[in-house]
Amino acid sequence: MSDERARALPLRRPCIGLTGGIGSGKSAVADMLREWGAAVIDADALAHELTASGGEAIAAIRAAFGESMITPDGALDRSRMRELAFADPAQRARLEAILHPLIGERLRALAQSLPGPYVVLVVPLLVESLARWRERVDRIVVVDCPPELQLARVMRRSGLEAAQVRSILRAQATREQRLAAADEVIDNSSDLETLRARALELHRRMLRLAGEI
Repeated sequence: MSDERARALPLRRPCIGLTGGIGSGKSAVADMLREWGAAVIDADALAHELTASGGEAIAAIRAAFGESMITPDGALDRSRMRELAFADPAQRARLEAILHPLIGERLRALAQSLPGPYVVLVVPLLVESLARWRERVDRIVVVDCPPELQLARVMRRSGLEAAQVRSILRAQATREQRLAAADEVIDNSSDLETLRARALELHRRMLRLAGEI
C-alpha cells in the first residue's frame, strides 16, 4: 500500500469530521464531545499554532506573501490575510497549500496520541475540501442553522459589521452544499440545552460504534 493511500485510510478509532459554517455552533458541539471523553482535534487551533510567532508555517508564508503579512512580533497578520484570502480565491489557495499539509501532519499525530473512544476532527472548511476528508473520516457531521442566525451570532460575538460577516459566509460552502455532504446533521436553531441533548445523542451513537456501550 502506498504511503499516500495509507494516510487516506480512516483512523483506527471511529472518527467524525465535524463541520459547519461560521456561527453554526460546531465549536460548542466539539466542547461537549470533549467533555464526555472524545479525542477532539481542532484544525483551526492547529492553524493558529502554525501561524503564531515562531510557528512552523511562518517562513513559507513570508516567502509566498511577503513581509507585509507578518506582524512585528513574527506572527501572521490574520486581519490582513483574512482580507486578502476572502477577496482572492487564488491567494486563499496559496495559503491553504502551505497550511493544509502541516495541519494534516499534526492531525495524524494527535489522533494517534490523544485518549478517547473515538476521534472528532473539527474542520470548518471540510466541505470546501471534501475530497481530502471523505476517506479520512467515518462520518461527516454538520452543525446547521439558518444563515440569518449565523449572521446574528457572529456579529454578537465578534463585533464585525454585517457586510464583513456576509463576506466570510460567501467565501464558505453554502448551506445546501454542507447539508448535501453530511452523513448526519445536528440542528442548532434552538437553545443551548437542545443542542446539548442532540450532541449527547451523537456521543452515544459514537460510543456504540466504538463498542463502548
